Amino acid sequence: MGRTKKRLAEVDPVWSQIREEGQQAVSEEPLLGGLMHASVLHHDTLEAALAYRMASKLASSEMSGQLIREIADEAYASDPSLGQKARADIEAVFERDPACQRYLQPLLFFKGFQAIQAYRVAHWLWKDGRKDLAYFAQMRVSEQFGVDIHPAARIGQGIMIDHAHSIVIGETAVVGDNVSMLHAVTLGGTGKEHDDRHPKIGDGVLIGAGAKVLGNIHVGHCCRIAAGSVVLEDVPACKTVAGVPARIVGEAGCDQPSLSMDQVLNGMTE
Repeated sequence: MGRTKKRLAEVDPVWSQIREEGQQAVSEEPLLGGLMHASVLHHDTLEAALAYRMASKLASSEMSGQLIREIADEAYASDPSLGQKARADIEAVFERDPACQRYLQPLLFFKGFQAIQAYRVAHWLWKDGRKDLAYFAQMRVSEQFGVDIHPAARIGQGIMIDHAHSIVIGETAVVGDNVSMLHAVTLGGTGKEHDDRHPKIGDGVLIGAGAKVLGNIHVGHCCRIAAGSVVLEDVPACKTVAGVPARIVGEAGCDQPSLSMDQVLNGMTE
């Protein structure tokens, strides 16, 4: 077992770092020993830890934690990209959220990260034709985390959702890689349409707190959407939009707004 764990650490630096941080956390705060051992130190892989954590958060009288864990284990075994995306999401949170000091924190404490990982399993279920089970996962994520992501939505990797209160992402929404968003963001529709009706968000986009992006519109790569904006029209790449309704007020200001997390407009105008 010791040699196995060493080999895993050599090929998985993210998991190795999380385990080291878990051991340090136990030494610094013994009262957290039960949590750290159950959620981190008893597992050989990040995927196993994610499945356990997901089960512990989403279990209810309607579905046991053991069943949820088995579903998540099946998903991770069937689709290795789920684990790869989880690692990219951890890196994203660590790099972009100043409140995140350790890789351990998203896994244990940050509901934005936890909600995205649960969505990824629900999306796997949806693609596998198990739609009722996917809807059940969506419901539990909404109840537990206040994050409502339709399991049919398509979301890339390297996603950071800060605070994650009242996030809504609709059925036909598409979110690219390396996107950052803050609380109370909606990627929604504009009415009762049944077809392709939700936004398409490019790579590297920063979406500020309370922003609403509505309808089957496209937001280009590396844009900034200012806090509180209501976006109803396409946005070209590398622009900043603000207002209700949102208008282009300038360039994005940097190559990767989602990485810089700079939300200050500084009085810019187009």
